[in-house]
Amino acid sequence: MSSLRILLRSLAVAGLSAALLAPATVARAEPTPAELTKQIEKSSTELERIVESYNKLSEEIKANQTTVAALQVKIGPLQAQAEQSRADVGAMAVTAYKTGKLGTAEALLLPGGSGAMMERLGTLDQLTRQRQETIAGFTSDQRKLIDQKTRLDATLARQAAQAKQLTIGKKKIETDLKRLYELRRQAYGRATEAPSPRAKSSAGSAPAIAGSAGTAVRYAYGAIGKPYVWGADGPSGYDCSGLTLAAWRSAGKSLPHNAAMQWDATSRVSRSSLQPGDLVFYSGLGHVALYVGDGQVIDAPSAGRNVSKRGMNMMPIQGYGRVR
Repeated sequence: MSSLRILLRSLAVAGLSAALLAPATVARAEPTPAELTKQIEKSSTELERIVESYNKLSEEIKANQTTVAALQVKIGPLQAQAEQSRADVGAMAVTAYKTGKLGTAEALLLPGGSGAMMERLGTLDQLTRQRQETIAGFTSDQRKLIDQKTRLDATLARQAAQAKQLTIGKKKIETDLKRLYELRRQAYGRATEAPSPRAKSSAGSAPAIAGSAGTAVRYAYGAIGKPYVWGADGPSGYDCSGLTLAAWRSAGKSLPHNAAMQWDATSRVSRSSLQPGDLVFYSGLGHVALYVGDGQVIDAPSAGRNVSKRGMNMMPIQGYGRVR
């Protein structure tokens, strides 16, 4: 009887343990397609901010490299001029020492009296002073240029280090996106949107717009269906600022490859005066799109998606810009 009680007690304890452990061992349900899409969009938004920051640094580094090259071109001739001036003054001093020409002794011995002597000495002094002033001017300018180049070199080194850090961060998010894309592949059969001729046909034809704005808008229509590619400005893929850059580049206008810098490079316009070809900037200046009329924009949305035409109010708007 005691053995039966022990057995029943053991079974009761086992049952209670199973009941306690059951909630912890229940298999988690796979994320739904909607949940996967939400996770991908969140990671894509974070990645886009990093890409736009990387693009900004790249633009600044290119500008500084151009400035450094220009300084080097200026420093060379200045240095040569300064060295020639030193050589000229040195030659003048050697000649005066060896021959006595234009020296004090010659000035005293030559006819013409004390007035002529003072005139000759004054001429020598004036020539020497002019040469020294010229040298001082050259060396001062040279020092300024070298100081500027030194500062720019330090800036380039700092920006290169920052770009490296951004690349590390970008790689981490790319790794996260690969995992999410794999889940999306399980849900949809594809990690990214497939190229779709229907997307271009459903967007319709580009409106008839004159001038450079029309050229930019037509280019954007031609990019519909092409994939989002980080840091790219065409022709096979684009990120958001790369698309607006490429569209306006086709019209002969230059824009930096960064949404925030494009904000600075354009003139502010109101929503009521918005025209096709204007840029629409979104909150945080992490995204930009090209306005094509009727409340529609064309943009490179995010990683895994294709360039598309959609309503301009897809996210909070920061403001509007007109290309100068």
